[in-house]
Amino acid sequence: MMKATILITVSVLALSACSVAPRYERPDLSLPAGWSQSSEAQAVSAAQDWWRNFGSDELNRVMAEALSGNYDLKASVQRIEQSRAALKSTRASLFPAIGASAGSSYRDDDGDSSESWNAGLNVSYEADLFVANRSAVTGSEANLESSIYTHAALKLVVMGDVARAYFSVLSAGNRLETAEQNLKNAQDLFNMVEARFNAGADSALEVSQQKSALENAKASQASMAATLQTSRNALALLLGRVPQDVILTPHDLITLNVPAINAGVPSELLRNRPDILASESGLRAANADIGAARAALYPSLNLQSGWSLAAASFADPATTALSLAASLAAPIFQGGRLEAGVEQATARQKELIETYRQSVLNAFIEVENALVGVTSTQEREAAQQAALEQSQIAYDLAQQRYKAGASDFQTVLNAQSSLFSARDALVQIRTERLNAAVELFMAVGGGYMASP
Repeated sequence: MMKATILITVSVLALSACSVAPRYERPDLSLPAGWSQSSEAQAVSAAQDWWRNFGSDELNRVMAEALSGNYDLKASVQRIEQSRAALKSTRASLFPAIGASAGSSYRDDDGDSSESWNAGLNVSYEADLFVANRSAVTGSEANLESSIYTHAALKLVVMGDVARAYFSVLSAGNRLETAEQNLKNAQDLFNMVEARFNAGADSALEVSQQKSALENAKASQASMAATLQTSRNALALLLGRVPQDVILTPHDLITLNVPAINAGVPSELLRNRPDILASESGLRAANADIGAARAALYPSLNLQSGWSLAAASFADPATTALSLAASLAAPIFQGGRLEAGVEQATARQKELIETYRQSVLNAFIEVENALVGVTSTQEREAAQQAALEQSQIAYDLAQQRYKAGASDFQTVLNAQSSLFSARDALVQIRTERLNAAVELFMAVGGGYMASP
């Protein structure tokens, strides 16, 4: 009987390499050979420390603090550990389960005493006939990959947020300086108008007009001061710190480099964008789930072996026994439950195929938009710089002509307003240009590259 059992077991195990999982193939994609706007041939390629291209030691320090202190990143690392533990648990199904037992008893009946003891070792193993367990392991491996790629994608988002938040702090500081300069100019002009009014050269109208301009300048200064503080608070949150612990040195945005960036070719997004890689890993996991669902339609084989050792008393010789059993179970009628499981897994895979294609298309559009932003902001900054120079000339001339009595006060007011607007607009456009460079770095993957 034992030999027959062993023969059946070996024969069934010979079939255990039969996989019913579908073969994974990357979905068909239609991507152009290049971008609508060409990136510069001599531009820098995105590297994992891409932020260093802006040439700011303080940004380098802030970024290092964020990568070590950001709470979202720390939580993401623990999600990777959860996936790793889940994979370890799933892999256990590929190995036999071994258990041991031992016991002793003592009995006394009216002066008659007896004792006995026993020990046993049990081994059970579920043969992976149709690779159900292996499919589950493949799915867990893909899920672990997905969590790693998702962490990399989150890390890239945090780095982009930190760079933009840092630029926002500098921008708010520069705009506050502009507002303070405008306030000073307004105060100086008010003092001049008031002196001319006292001398009888100006009317109360000019004094009232400049007083209004002065109060508006004070309001703008207060607004910019509040913006600076809220920008610092936003950066502190990304660093995992309270605002009081974030110490920054005021810098002029113009001192930062605006790197020219080589966007590469569209096909490189498939291995350079961690969010796309995470999406594809999820697709591979869904593909493995189909295999596990299909395997449930077929028979399962469970092997069990036992060894026991027993004696009537601790002084008596022990007897041993060895057993081997194999049980084969096959589903006959489940009311369509197992077939529904296959249909659900298949539909899930098809859903993720479309999700993957959408993620690739989103990435492509993000790069295209970033390239437009880089070109547009560069052109706008050059034009705004020229506008600022002309506004400064106009303001100086208006003051001179007003002092000489060659023009009215309204001309000075208009020139003063235009100068402030031009200065403020230049800072904002410079910030947009820096942010556009960040967007392009992120859109091409931020220097991330998966192993081939």
